[in-house]
Amino acid sequence: MPTSALSHFARKHRKGLFILGGFLGFFIIMNYIVLPIYVNQGSRLSVPKVVGLPLERAKVALDSARMQPIEAETRPDPTHPAGTVISQNPLPGAVVKEGRRVYLAVSGGEIMVVVPLLRGKSTRDARFALERYGLKLGPIGSDFSESFPENTVMDQSVPADREVAKGSAVGITVSRGKSLLEVSIPAVVGKSLTEAEKILHAAGLKVGIVTYQPGFDLLPNTVVDQFPRPGEPGRPGQEVDLFVVKVGQPSVEFQPSEK
Repeated sequence: MPTSALSHFARKHRKGLFILGGFLGFFIIMNYIVLPIYVNQGSRLSVPKVVGLPLERAKVALDSARMQPIEAETRPDPTHPAGTVISQNPLPGAVVKEGRRVYLAVSGGEIMVVVPLLRGKSTRDARFALERYGLKLGPIGSDFSESFPENTVMDQSVPADREVAKGSAVGITVSRGKSLLEVSIPAVVGKSLTEAEKILHAAGLKVGIVTYQPGFDLLPNTVVDQFPRPGEPGRPGQEVDLFVVKVGQPSVEFQPSEK
């Protein structure tokens, strides 16, 4: 287009070109200057790390950083004590605006479960019962029992209905049934209490209740009667009650069994 024609076109459409130029200038200023300033206004804050802090301390730290802490959830976590922050969003170091909400997940501590009753169960059933509660079968011992049939649980290391951390181990003692061994109850009448105790212990028995009764014909601490009677069959660990001479009024003393 000739120069004269361009000049004529410019003069004729001067107003329109002026409007178009103003619009383009406004767009450039808004898009590249004003909007970036508005968007970035207040976004020079760096999110502090609050993971591992107690919840209240984490809130104070975020408040001091001019951010808004939000307790989003509490969930079990065996690696953090109850009440401590285990995760945050946004992550530490993120650049955000002033007043930005920071969502916190708080540890509820270890998962606690109730120990089931195992007594009377087989070892297999005890294992399954523990696994249903998220527990493990611990050491297995055995012993004779007059009350529990052979191969059934007669005792457990953690009482039933007690709360423990999930994943804990519970040991059991399994019955071997009634002891097949029998001992003959030795005679200790006429012996001193000290001698009677030695004789009973040597036979695998224990001293049970010691009853003192008055007597003047025998020396004090002499055994004058016993139960069970001499010669009766007994089992290892069985207690034998003794009646012993003591000058004075009759009395009963309970002595702890000695092993």
